[in-house]
Amino acid sequence: MKLYLVRHGEAVPPEVDPACPLSERGRTEVERLAGFMRQARIGVARVIHSGRLRARQTAEILAAQIAPDATLETSDMLDPGAPPQRFALQVAGLDFDTLVVGHLPFMAKLVALLAIGREDQTIVNYPPGTVVCLEQSADGAWSIAWMMRPSLLDA
Repeated sequence: MKLYLVRHGEAVPPEVDPACPLSERGRTEVERLAGFMRQARIGVARVIHSGRLRARQTAEILAAQIAPDATLETSDMLDPGAPPQRFALQVAGLDFDTLVVGHLPFMAKLVALLAIGREDQTIVNYPPGTVVCLEQSADGAWSIAWMMRPSLLDA
């Protein structure tokens, strides 16, 4: 089972728009990420996002390319300051590939908790629009399979 953990794309600052939608750059970077994932033949059965506008927009762009039949789900467990343990328990029992779109510091803590069992260790630098792919082994252990940052797609 694979878990694709995405930090939302770059957003407009709150002083420009309090809803913090994706910026033009953020939208472009997420569209390139979606194209990369589609070309890599990545598909998911489930798409979950935090419900905040920038996360929903990121999830919609990605889902259009890699999960066109999936219904987008909102989860309050993905809020930036939420403890990752509850969500980690929810994904532990999944048996299908899932895309999750959220925020810092939550996403970085979730990666660390799943991969090394400690949320207080920074193991991934997570710029906006980055995806980390975690893979679960038969014994339930998670490991980082790969990650892609927007700057790598510029080449």
